Amino acid sequence: MTAFEPSLATPPPVASSPVTPPRASGHRFDAERRWEASLALGFAARDGATRLTRARHCGPLRVQRPFYPEGPRGVCHLYLLHPPGGLVSGDALTISARVEAGAHALLTTPAANKLYRADSHGVAWRQATHLEVDDGGTLEWLPQETLAFDGSRGEQATVIELAGSARCLGWEVLALGRPASALPYRSGRIEQRFRLTRDGRPLWLERQPLDPAHPRFTGRWGQGGASVQATLWAVGLDDESEAIEALRDALPASPRWAVTARHGVLLLRYLGDERREAWALCEAAWRVLRPRLLGLEAHIPRIWLT
Repeated sequence: MTAFEPSLATPPPVASSPVTPPRASGHRFDAERRWEASLALGFAARDGATRLTRARHCGPLRVQRPFYPEGPRGVCHLYLLHPPGGLVSGDALTISARVEAGAHALLTTPAANKLYRADSHGVAWRQATHLEVDDGGTLEWLPQETLAFDGSRGEQATVIELAGSARCLGWEVLALGRPASALPYRSGRIEQRFRLTRDGRPLWLERQPLDPAHPRFTGRWGQGGASVQATLWAVGLDDESEAIEALRDALPASPRWAVTARHGVLLLRYLGDERREAWALCEAAWRVLRPRLLGLEAHIPRIWLT
């Protein structure tokens, strides 16, 4: 983690500035405060197997050793670790991964990610994910759910760049507030941005602000008051129509989810109030889609069972 150096300039008087100046320790309490962490991963095909060829980190982001539960020449399973367990004001996390031709990586997390309430200065957190898959590569991005506490403020940005015949299957599950503790998401603001391209051509672009003060949050034309949402995507299917019908046959019928395909991207959406239901839906959809997309049966990462 990079420490901040004390400012050499004399701070202006507090009465003339709306921002609290940095303390002598160098820790800031304004919008410029940053506690950064980054993780850069690389995967390549070596001797018929996918190997982790790069793992560079800064700050509290790590990985466990690669696992090969599908066989020594099978998919490389890797767990992303963030020891603090969540994001607080000023945190800035950056995760990047590149999967080269012929390689197949499955990335997941050992537990839910938590987005904590902003501090009294309202400083936001930031999380950026950049995933690259080369022609002939395969990536499964399957993080466990994200839990946003009331008052959380931050930005999430996910960019996926595919090349040639690259294939990708992933999901994002977000639960707002803690209904079980009678602590709904009533304040704060989270902005999500998603960009998926193939050979530089945009396939799916999305921006979603989640703000309880905005009419969209409770309006039936928007969030509709739902506290849980999930999106699953699959890119590279040979027959999207058949996959959609298979999902509709296999998953429990419910008005809380729907599936469609556009520009080569299959999208399944959930909007409701049950975190476990959203997760179970995504996992069941993954079981249906993985054989069709990758020619492999679903193999549950063992960390999900602990």
